[in-house]
Amino acid sequence: WVLLLRKGYQERDTAPRVAVVTKVKGAVAAEAAGRRLWDAADLTWPPQGENVLFLVTHFIATIQQAQGTCPESPSVLDGMCTEDADCPMGNPVVHGNGVKTGKCLMFNATHSTCEIYGWCPTLDLMKWGLGHCARLDFVGGFFSRKSLLAEAENFTLFIKTTVHFTKFNFSKCNILQTTDPSYFKSCTYDPVFNPSCPVFRVRDMVEAAGENFGDLALLGGSIRVLIEWNCDLDHSTTQCQPQYSFSLQDTKYNFRTASYYWGSQRQLYRNLLKLYGIRFDLSVHGQAGKFSIVPTAVSFGTSIAFFGAATMVCDLVLLYLDAKADLYWKEKFEEVRIGLHGREEV
Repeated sequence: WVLLLRKGYQERDTAPRVAVVTKVKGAVAAEAAGRRLWDAADLTWPPQGENVLFLVTHFIATIQQAQGTCPESPSVLDGMCTEDADCPMGNPVVHGNGVKTGKCLMFNATHSTCEIYGWCPTLDLMKWGLGHCARLDFVGGFFSRKSLLAEAENFTLFIKTTVHFTKFNFSKCNILQTTDPSYFKSCTYDPVFNPSCPVFRVRDMVEAAGENFGDLALLGGSIRVLIEWNCDLDHSTTQCQPQYSFSLQDTKYNFRTASYYWGSQRQLYRNLLKLYGIRFDLSVHGQAGKFSIVPTAVSFGTSIAFFGAATMVCDLVLLYLDAKADLYWKEKFEEVRIGLHGREEV
């Protein structure tokens, strides 16, 4: 079993050198903060990723922020107050946006918050329905569950991976050798009908991980892309092809980024974006095997030794544990006695 089914006759290399290159393509229009077209250069970090890349699927924009004083956002619990004593001057707001000035102000008709010194106006997650773990977003005066960049589900991710098994001096790439220059511009990966295409649609990857794109796009998440190479070098190298699998790692992922500029009065401003999206973590594993006389001899010798041990174990069971042990004992051993004149008697 070990020699044949487990290929005990092969020498194996389980630590290949790997290289991964990714490229995202696509475009989507968003209505928030003015109609704007977002393409892969806007929504992907880094622009040409390797083992990790981030695709933006939703955002909250806070434009024209300047350093000054303003009420803290009501989505920050430590910024809530009922009187000035709740806002000790100089204390930073825990998980907030600035330092308390000592005043308690009305943020709106229903909430009072501490005045802070920081970048104003603050990012208000409650306005967008995302404060205190809410899962809604505020668009056009009403709440919905749709992300601003929902069409990013049709973006495509090109994955090029190369493995090199140094023990056998063998390299393989997942790019199909074809004479058709338009093949990679038109193909999309399918595990059954098109397994050789390295171009993946984002929605297909999310669904393969067991998640709905619309739900994951709103608050972000993390997906692991596992690429496995299992190569039998005793056969044609064309059979050495990668297998892809996808699994959900986390259901929340976001970060903030800002762009800075100077106003007409030499006032420093910034536009703040809180970006939600899908982080893709790519892992490549592989092993290759090839016939070698040394592991063959070791596996064969081990098999012979195993059969010898099996014979001994069977004898012990029949001699000492079986109900008919006496009969087996008489058949296996011949009793010999030495007579008075030194003769053997059976």
